[in-house]
Amino acid sequence: MVLSKVLVRWAAICAAATCAVAAAHANPLADGQPGPLARAQVPRIALPDDVYLPSARLNQQIIRIPVDADGEITLQTTIYKPDGAGPFPMIVFNHGKIPGDPRMQERSDPLPLAREFVRRGYVVVAPNRQGFGQSGGVYHQDGCDVERNGMSQAADVAATVDYMSKQPYVDASHIVVAGTSHGGLATMAYGTEAARGVRALINFSGGLRQDACGDWQGNLTRAFGTYGDKTKVPSLWMYGDNDSVWNAPLIASMYAAYVAHGASAKMVDYGTYKNDAHRLVGDRDGVHVWWPAVEAFLARVGMPTGVQYRVEDPSAPKASGFASVDAVDAVPYVDEAGRNGYRNFLRQYPSRAFAVSDTGAWSWAEGGDDPMSVAIANCQKQSSAPCRLYAVDNSVVWGDQNSRTADSGAGSSDRSTLSSADEGRHALASRE
Repeated sequence: MVLSKVLVRWAAICAAATCAVAAAHANPLADGQPGPLARAQVPRIALPDDVYLPSARLNQQIIRIPVDADGEITLQTTIYKPDGAGPFPMIVFNHGKIPGDPRMQERSDPLPLAREFVRRGYVVVAPNRQGFGQSGGVYHQDGCDVERNGMSQAADVAATVDYMSKQPYVDASHIVVAGTSHGGLATMAYGTEAARGVRALINFSGGLRQDACGDWQGNLTRAFGTYGDKTKVPSLWMYGDNDSVWNAPLIASMYAAYVAHGASAKMVDYGTYKNDAHRLVGDRDGVHVWWPAVEAFLARVGMPTGVQYRVEDPSAPKASGFASVDAVDAVPYVDEAGRNGYRNFLRQYPSRAFAVSDTGAWSWAEGGDDPMSVAIANCQKQSSAPCRLYAVDNSVVWGDQNSRTADSGAGSSDRSTLSSADEGRHALASRE
């Protein structure tokens, strides 16, 4: 039993340190001569860091959160949580706003962020605010008054935090509120009147762009200044250099206005991200960019950060050896338009996927949470025959028995269209 504990402890330490060299160690004999294991060649056990942790599902639920006393207006809300009774710390994630009618916006479903926090034992709550998607009420535009717009959005955040704090599986003394784009503005506005258990605010590329309004940049900057003057909760700001919505001088102005009155905040400039830094938090590839800064920030404010559960990411089939990934003419069934589509696919960033059917339908997808599912689903819209993955990232997987089709459950937790929380790129076409 003692030896077993020692071996397990050594393996766990080695995995956590990402050992590159194996080591075998045996107790010496009484006369000081090495035992037979000292001469053994024992390969390192290649195990993931969390191999000894319990597995966890996301346990996704969709509920309605009331925002008025009569319960007539409710918010469509997605919840993810670990197995068990809790209580668990909570993070509330606030979505952005796509152009056009907010009623056409998809349900907020921030899977990359949800996986990372459920791994660490958090309940993740993602409400659609009033007027968005299938939530009740109407979207409060408030003209060109950005400060008032943010406070209107913050009222829905407050209703969400209040309702969820009363759930028995939530630790109401350990709460984080985060948001991206318009949801980042809502998050920072909420900080002015945050509940007592809220320990941190995280602003991913937050703001509201109103090109039709005169001096919209000034309006936005002044709104952040007002929020910073009234906020006591520490915040982390994460912005990138190639953001398609905010330029560097505007980002600097917003942050300077926010901290001008002593608000506790830290700005992280993470540089460029793919073709647009604004998509970072909705992209599974973005987790390794934002998590280190978020982890350090959360630890500083007394929030847990250690991995508690093993939560699986979408897994790709293995390379089949059917063809080289850049062999355009090897793609089966497609016509010249499909081959051009595949050439376009080859110019995309990882993570990426290309799907095809024997009717000649095809589709590619890049980024988001699971481009494999999106590529298959969009291909299937154009085909009466099942679509299958042809290539994933830098490998051809065509012919692999594990290559997913639309009939095998691909996309069971993902959408085939994009939303503010899933800003991947995709294309679909079919043979005429």
